[in-house]
Amino acid sequence: MKPKTKSLIAIVMLVITSSCFAQPDELTPEEQAYRDSIAALNEENEAIANSQEAYNRGVEFFGKEQYGAAIEEFRKSIQHDPNFTAAYYNKGVAENEAAKYSDAVKSLDRLITMKPAYSKAFFQRGRAYQGLNNYLDAEKDYQQSIRLDATNPKAHYNYATLRFLQHDYKGAVKSFTTAIDLNKDDVNALNDRGSSYRMLGEYSKALADYEAVVSKNPNLAFVLNNIGTTKSKMKDYTGALAAFNRAVSIDANFHLAYNNRGVVQLNQGRLDDAIKDFKKALSVKSDYAPAASNLSGVYFKQKEYEKALASANKAVKLDDTNAGAYVNRANAREMLRDMNGACEDWHKAKELGSKPGKNYYAGNCGN
Repeated sequence: MKPKTKSLIAIVMLVITSSCFAQPDELTPEEQAYRDSIAALNEENEAIANSQEAYNRGVEFFGKEQYGAAIEEFRKSIQHDPNFTAAYYNKGVAENEAAKYSDAVKSLDRLITMKPAYSKAFFQRGRAYQGLNNYLDAEKDYQQSIRLDATNPKAHYNYATLRFLQHDYKGAVKSFTTAIDLNKDDVNALNDRGSSYRMLGEYSKALADYEAVVSKNPNLAFVLNNIGTTKSKMKDYTGALAAFNRAVSIDANFHLAYNNRGVVQLNQGRLDDAIKDFKKALSVKSDYAPAASNLSGVYFKQKEYEKALASANKAVKLDDTNAGAYVNRANAREMLRDMNGACEDWHKAKELGSKPGKNYYAGNCGN
């Protein structure tokens, strides 16, 4: 009898144990809701983890300057987690670096909707608008970025570049100065403030800024070129030549410095040296119209009118808005007895705003 008793007990225990597990359709509404929330939480955690992984890959690609790959990973990150604001920001930055400015505006629009007090988002969208040559909206965004965080030197610097591009050189000086006050090591702001002073005709202040940059970094050829052009305007031709010489010693392919040195040589009557510099500028950058136009001017002074005409023709072909090239070609044509062609060129130069073109046309071509 004992074995039967044990079997019965085992059966009873089995029945009791199995009755402790409720089937899904036996859950209460509260239990089902809890179970669903756990499942949703797990799904959300998985999405966030995937978003973070894609984001990290994007940051890695960005660090390698592989902006296209970075943009794609940030896009995936946003797809997994549409509320991940850092992914929107970095996607916009990467799009700016890749010159995909319209895409950057869209990414940053979304971010600003989510975080309307995020100063860096306005700064980056300002960069995008500036890349699109939409200076008005860029200006508004830089101003808003500054209102939200007045301690960001980059926002002041970029705003200053807009003022410079719109010929508001006094406004540019003011904003560049703020950028410099916030970051005294910003050689770009110092250089560009110097250029603003130069455009205002304040050459001593311009030179002081350029020389301050060179004291921090003596190997910046473009700043030495700026020193040369400024000293040339101050009639310090010896100092100008020294600056241009240093510039080309640092960068042997700096066409601007060769051209500008050639202008100084021309003004001092060293015509052969000027020709060498203009030819060197063209050998470095064959489509640089000002050097071709300047070369024409030297040949004219040497009374080599055919060469002057050929160089002027090249300059006009390279840049049909170069007023000086039309004046030089007209002068050569006049000496070659082509007055109709000369008058056409002087008239074109006049239309382009050239004062010599206007005077030559009035004096030689009647109405």
